[in-house]
Amino acid sequence: MARIVILGAGESGAGAAVLAQKKGFDTFVSDMSTIKDNYKQLLDERGIPWEEGRHTEELILNADEVIKSPGIPNDAPMIRKVMEKGIPVISEIEFAGRYTDAKMVCITGSNGKTTTTSLIYHIFKKAGLNVGLAGNIGQSLAYQVAEYDYDYYVIELSSFQLDNMYKFHANIAVLMNITPDHLDRYGHQMQNYVDAKFRIIQNQTDEDAFIFWNDDPIIQRELHKYGIHGHYYPFAAKKEAGLAAFVEENKVWFMEPVAFNMEQEELALTGTHNLFNSMAAGISANIAGVKNECIREALSDFKGVEHRLEKVARVRGVEYINDSKATNVNSCWYALQSMKTKTILILGGKDKGNDYSEIADLVREKCSGLIFLGLHNEKLHAFFDGFGLPVRDVQSMKDCVDAAYEMARKGETVLLSPCCASFDLFKSYEDRGDQFKACVRNL
Repeated sequence: MARIVILGAGESGAGAAVLAQKKGFDTFVSDMSTIKDNYKQLLDERGIPWEEGRHTEELILNADEVIKSPGIPNDAPMIRKVMEKGIPVISEIEFAGRYTDAKMVCITGSNGKTTTTSLIYHIFKKAGLNVGLAGNIGQSLAYQVAEYDYDYYVIELSSFQLDNMYKFHANIAVLMNITPDHLDRYGHQMQNYVDAKFRIIQNQTDEDAFIFWNDDPIIQRELHKYGIHGHYYPFAAKKEAGLAAFVEENKVWFMEPVAFNMEQEELALTGTHNLFNSMAAGISANIAGVKNECIREALSDFKGVEHRLEKVARVRGVEYINDSKATNVNSCWYALQSMKTKTILILGGKDKGNDYSEIADLVREKCSGLIFLGLHNEKLHAFFDGFGLPVRDVQSMKDCVDAAYEMARKGETVLLSPCCASFDLFKSYEDRGDQFKACVRNL
């Protein structure tokens, strides 16, 4: 019996373990951290052995294959030892893809992928398709392949998940954009990160579809390098030849495979970034054969994604907006661009090699004050102190919201759009956003 070892026992790892056991593998799970109780229960119910707080080499280095959770870097000590022994290391997505014939709709990009993924899933569900939601959102793909029998999967893929995917095949691949992110995981080499993103199309055939933002300079520069086989479906804000979607005369036009249009003001999501998210989702559904009327309706009634430009409350004439999911500079740029009033901007967290020059002009134009929420704010001070804006340093969410309450004037907006990962002060960006909402509601 072949042995599968799973490193990391979060959503991805626990799901991979369930599938591996179901497929008859000798399965073992190891996590250097404490495993959450719900995943321990899942493993125990199925009799899958596990360990936490350590990696026992003799139980790992005898594996025929290792499934690595995406949060573990490739240069982690145990991964190095596994690779030195010549044991293949793959992702949970790669493993799950071996055991399903479902059509795969896969979405990546530095920004917009969660919203676009959720929107495509919303359209497919409204159309009555038998579809699962997986990847960086929802239940793990491996768990769903083990427990359900879907015809389609809509999968959000991070660069970390793509890193250890080799034969996985996306029938529809969506690349929203590429801007600097996670450079600390890629040797501070942008090309390494770009290459990871383009892995989404690595096994496409002439029967497949590749949807991308036509005006992204990095995508345009890199397109010719990868031997793309799938049919191109580019989208952009302005009409030009060859686009699958664009805007003209306040209408969003979808050109292929079935042409239709809808009023731009009917889109449920506002802002330039959400226009692109809606275009990518509409093209994906069009390719999948969803009727035009259903696409229009679903694009009109979608409710949005938590922690992404989420309106929390209006307190004494000040609007509070939770954009905790903005964990890179480009995502914050889109948030600031959409602000209609002067803004108190909350920045900070675990820096990932950020270059804040991208938001400099918008900060000067839109912001009336800055709050730095983090353990190490030196880089933020070095960049922004010369802007002449009021600045406050805080190290808890309560102090942050209290500072915002003091600084913001009636008619202004308080925007949590941190540009950074959350792990210095919070468990996750969700935890950061939840704490922000709770503190605002307690004002």
